Amino acid sequence: MKLKVNAKLDPKFQPLSLVCRDMREATKENGQDIVIAVERNKGYTTTYKTRIFPDGTGHDEENFRFVERIAKSLLWVAGGYKIIIAGSDVVGEKIKAAYTDGGLRDFDVHFMERVYEQKFEVKSVPLSEAPEDKSSASPIGRHLDGCRIGFDAGGSDRKVSAVINGESVYSEEVVWFPKINADPNYHYEGILNAMKTAASHMPRVDAIGVSSAGVYVDNRIMVASLFLKVSDEDFDKKVKNMYIDVAKEIGEDIPIEVANDGDVTALAGAMDLNDDSVLGIAMGTSEAGGYVDPQGNITGWLNELAFVPVDFCEEAMVDEWSGDYGCGVKYFSQDGVIKLAPYAGIELDENLSPAEKLKVVQGLMKDGDERAAAIYDTIGAYFGYAIAYYTEFYDIKHVLIMGRVTSGEGGVILLERAQEVLDTEFPELAKKIKLHIPDENSRRVGQSVAAASLPKLG
Repeated sequence: MKLKVNAKLDPKFQPLSLVCRDMREATKENGQDIVIAVERNKGYTTTYKTRIFPDGTGHDEENFRFVERIAKSLLWVAGGYKIIIAGSDVVGEKIKAAYTDGGLRDFDVHFMERVYEQKFEVKSVPLSEAPEDKSSASPIGRHLDGCRIGFDAGGSDRKVSAVINGESVYSEEVVWFPKINADPNYHYEGILNAMKTAASHMPRVDAIGVSSAGVYVDNRIMVASLFLKVSDEDFDKKVKNMYIDVAKEIGEDIPIEVANDGDVTALAGAMDLNDDSVLGIAMGTSEAGGYVDPQGNITGWLNELAFVPVDFCEEAMVDEWSGDYGCGVKYFSQDGVIKLAPYAGIELDENLSPAEKLKVVQGLMKDGDERAAAIYDTIGAYFGYAIAYYTEFYDIKHVLIMGRVTSGEGGVILLERAQEVLDTEFPELAKKIKLHIPDENSRRVGQSVAAASLPKLG
């Protein structure tokens, strides 16, 4: 595999975007069609069609490695408790063995079981029985009519806005400590007080929209770092339906819509750009994602890009939490910066926290240190190839890049190198996709209005 733009500090980097392209090229004469699908709540299904080498021709392990990476990506992009492999029983059986309790992808299995409250399963079917795409028919967002509450639940502060016909008439930010509180009543009271405050600035409340980190299914909280210290028992009893319960206290039959904060950020960006097909990526403690589709809607997908692999190299760094290699969290976050520091010749004090280590590198960048510049240059190369890989699953016209890793001169270098990758390696994508670093202030104001716009009235 030859890269036209090298990842300066990581010569072993094998972009999955090129792996996909190479596989299509290698199998175009005598390839075997295969469909990989994931199914989630309400039978919603997302599919990916490609080709592999024919079964039994000495490429079975190569086929498995390729399909497993695609299946893993699809699982964390769209979400699901069922993987369906159509067109290869050989690959299907290998995927089934990997995605079992105690198997290669044990973490993914148990995470998805918790999110969708269903036993995880892998099915292998003939190509003729391949499922079709089935998505949500109820778009959310961009509804600005009436008196609305927009709530943004952050890990260090909570923001709420009273929004009347698309204009914020009141906003407040309150510092709180949800991640260190084990009592769910602390969270409940904080959210309820914020909503009541916003409601007091409007003649009535027609709808409530919530933006919050985590995974939400049918407005229920399935996994969220805000409730880190809450016991599993209390989570099931008092947390899962918390936003629904708070809405009932504000008023009977008030429509509420809860969405992942990454999606709401992408929606805010789409509203600001007055366009659609927007992928938002935040590079901070981890890699967070959000997406607005070509129709201008939030999809209900997970968009957990931290767990989506971008590097095919089996020697790539392993994420401690999921136990998997080459995933976005180690490339587009403060961990990505820290990982590359020794290769750039920068020694970081092991006693520093990850956030402090990032600040050291950013300080060197500010002073014009070429070693720090090489780190951002490498992340930019990673990112350009990753954007191309994300287009395997998303229809993208705009990429919004934000988060503390992208601040300052480092972010500029990162963006320039990513653009170079698109220009030289994927010119057809470069013509279509624009990269943006949004203005932080307008983004924060826009977030609460975007959250408020989530529910549809009537």
